Amino acid sequence: MSKCRKVVVLKNFIQHINSEELMKLATFTYQNQTRIGAVIENQIVDGLGDASLPTDMIEFLEQGDSALQKMQALMSIEKNRIPLADVNLLAPIPRPKKFLGIGLNYADHIDETGLEKPEYPMFFTKQSSCVIGNGDAIQIPPVSEKVDYEGELAFVIGKKCKNVSVENAHDVIAGFTIVNDVTVRDWQFRTPTWTIGKSFDTHGPMGPWIVTADEILNPHALNLKTWVDDELRQNSNTRYMMFNCYEMIAYLSQAMTLEVGDVVTTGTPSGVGVKMKPRGYLKAGQTVKIEIEGIGTLVNSVS
Repeated sequence: MSKCRKVVVLKNFIQHINSEELMKLATFTYQNQTRIGAVIENQIVDGLGDASLPTDMIEFLEQGDSALQKMQALMSIEKNRIPLADVNLLAPIPRPKKFLGIGLNYADHIDETGLEKPEYPMFFTKQSSCVIGNGDAIQIPPVSEKVDYEGELAFVIGKKCKNVSVENAHDVIAGFTIVNDVTVRDWQFRTPTWTIGKSFDTHGPMGPWIVTADEILNPHALNLKTWVDDELRQNSNTRYMMFNCYEMIAYLSQAMTLEVGDVVTTGTPSGVGVKMKPRGYLKAGQTVKIEIEGIGTLVNSVS
C-alpha cells in the first residue's frame, strides 16, 4: 500500500470511529413524492428538511461535501425522520448515466467457467432501464427461462473525471452499493458484447442505499454472500477480485469521462446458477438476497 493510500485509510478510519451512524444515502418515495434521505436503523432522515438540498441523488452527489454536511446536520434532528416501513425505497441511482459491469473478475468464478484469466478488464454495459430497487420483483421474461443471479459490489462515481491514476481513484468514488447483475444466459452469449442479455427490464436490482466511501475502510476486504431462498449460493470476499475498484476506474477513465452518478459493478464470485448441476436458474416465487459486509442486504423476489 502506498504512503498516500495509507494516509487516506487512516483518515477514513478516524472519521469512521468518530461517527455515530453510517452515512447510508437512499432514494425513496413518501406520500407520492420522490426524494433522498439517510437511513438510520429503522428510520429515514428526510432530505426535504433542508430546502437547499435537491431531491435527486445525482444532483445531491454533484454538490459534494456541502450536501453531505447538510444531510449530516439533518440526521441529528428527530423531527426529520420517517419510519422506514412507511416509505418505498427505490434504487439509490434510479437511472444512472452509465451502468457498467465487468466480466470474469473473480478468480474462483474464472475457475468455475473454465475460461482464461482476461489480460485486460472485460467491461460491458447494462442499460439503465433495467434498474430496480430493493423489494422490487425480478421478472422472468417470456423468451427465456435461463435467468441467473450475480451478487456484486458496485461503486458510484462522485466526481467528474478523466485519466485518473490508480493512486487517486479512491477520491472519485462517492460510495458503494449492492447490485444483482441478473443475466439471461442464452441471450448473453448471442453477442460478444453481452449487452442485451444483461439489460432485460428489471434485471438490474440495486440498493438498498449507498454507503459513502469514507465509511468503507477497505472495499477490497468485504464478505459477499448470495442466497436463493434459504440456500447459500455465493460466499466469497472482494479480496479475490482480479482488477480492483481503483484499477477499474483508472482503466475506464483512459477511454471515457466518468460522470457523477455513474455506477460500475465489480464482478461476481463463483456459485452462479449456470454452473450448478442441475442448473440453478431463477424461478418465479423465489427470493434472491445479497449481503455485503459494511453495506447491507439487497432482497428481490422473482416473478
